[in-house]
Amino acid sequence: MTFTDLDFTPLGGPVGLDPESSRKKTTYWRDVWRNFKKNRPAFVSLFVIALLILFVLFGPMMNPFDYRTNDYTAINLSPNSVHWFGTDTMGRDIWTRVWEGGRVSLLIALLGTLIPEAIGMAIGGISGYFGGKVDTVIMRLIDILMGIPSLIYMILLMLVFGSGNIMTLVIAISITGWMGSARSTRGLILQLKGRDFVTASRTLGGSPGWIILKRLIPNTLGIRVVGITMSIPSVIFYEAFLSYIGLGVTPPTPSWGQLIKSAGENFRYYPYQFIIPCLMVGITMLCFNLIGDGLRDALDPRLRT
Repeated sequence: MTFTDLDFTPLGGPVGLDPESSRKKTTYWRDVWRNFKKNRPAFVSLFVIALLILFVLFGPMMNPFDYRTNDYTAINLSPNSVHWFGTDTMGRDIWTRVWEGGRVSLLIALLGTLIPEAIGMAIGGISGYFGGKVDTVIMRLIDILMGIPSLIYMILLMLVFGSGNIMTLVIAISITGWMGSARSTRGLILQLKGRDFVTASRTLGGSPGWIILKRLIPNTLGIRVVGITMSIPSVIFYEAFLSYIGLGVTPPTPSWGQLIKSAGENFRYYPYQFIIPCLMVGITMLCFNLIGDGLRDALDPRLRT
């Protein structure tokens, strides 16, 4: 029996292949982004944070009022068509002050998270890579420092350096905020330093500093990104708390914590002055926590689909 081409019908695609193996090629971070988008609360939170940042950047330009200018003919006005969030006890426009305060609070939150994170990753990398006496000394020092609540350190540092300055706040937060990052990074480095790529780098003559910076630290960034997003809400809370007790940003420069402190005295009579900045702090902290949860799930290879 002979066959011709007409006796065969081409199939529509490869047969018997695993759907996973036929999936389009992708990069690590594209895969993370694809999984992150499936987490609805985290994705919506990312959109809310982006919208909040837009208002922080451009919100003060949306009306003609300056955050420092007093108008004693418009004191304690409720939200209206002219003053969208109302005015405070000195006649200043709350809309403008809320978004100006958001600039200060978010700037402190970002700097107060990234700077101690960088310090902690460097110290944790050194501790984990070298081990031995170096690791013991660093870890015992961190254990001692972490035994005292960080707010006590921050309050003492603010009293020494002087309050009211943004950089003073950032320095105080940075000096106390690196310890958790160092312990986490040290644990990750201990897991990685025995891998083949580290051994190969050491064999080829790589210095310890080069191996830590170029090989080990980059492999911890995926997990540490989650730690960064989880730390931002804590820094926002610290800034608000320090401003509320009078050790944070001082007037006329606004911050969300400083606005809450000023409005707390008249909460019974003008609750909107207190509720609006509280909502901004609450929404920001909630969104960053949800983003951190989404990143943690997206970065976990066991949860990828």
